[in-house]
Amino acid sequence: MRLIIFGPPGAGKGTLSSRLGSRLEVAHIATGDLIREEIRRNTELGKTIASYANKGELVPDEIVTEALKKRLSHHDCSKGFILDGYPRTLGQAKSLERITKIDAIVRIGISESMLVERLANRVICRKCGAVYNLKYLAPRKAGLCDVCGGELYQREDDKSDVIRERMRVYEMDTRPIMEYYKGKIPFLDIRFRSHTTTPEMMIERIMEKLRKSGATN
Repeated sequence: MRLIIFGPPGAGKGTLSSRLGSRLEVAHIATGDLIREEIRRNTELGKTIASYANKGELVPDEIVTEALKKRLSHHDCSKGFILDGYPRTLGQAKSLERITKIDAIVRIGISESMLVERLANRVICRKCGAVYNLKYLAPRKAGLCDVCGGELYQREDDKSDVIRERMRVYEMDTRPIMEYYKGKIPFLDIRFRSHTTTPEMMIERIMEKLRKSGATN
């Protein structure tokens, strides 16, 4: 099972990808984590990536693709994978087509108003990274993490005006990629219907769509 997951910033792609990967017993590959790991290990590829990142420049598509190609050769990808954060450009989509076959694209939908309300109320623990929502999943003690007692904070890019801009940019950047894959790969559209929709509910909907599409056969 080889999947790509798409969705606007803050839609929960990481959480869904990780849980879906466990459910399908395939690797979850988050491109951001992959790049950071190459830098942390100080590999030759990591040094090249760092040379761009340290100058505040975008890492070229071919280098990101090389990092992904290296990751796909690992044993845990033998049964499949879920790509989270790749492809981000049309060039990456074309390169991916030359590297491997994709069985389906999972596309997460969420309204702008719901996303703004969700992220505007999101707080994160500085110590362990646990995520809370002040409206729907508040910590037991205000300002402190239930898990480790660390301080909770709100990201600067979780302000409503920034969220709207991030969503606009996401839609603009992904439109050509969606057009490129149209008619080539099955799209499985899953939408957050309300604030009470849990990751588990979303996973069940994705699994149902996968079964109906025949991608799990």
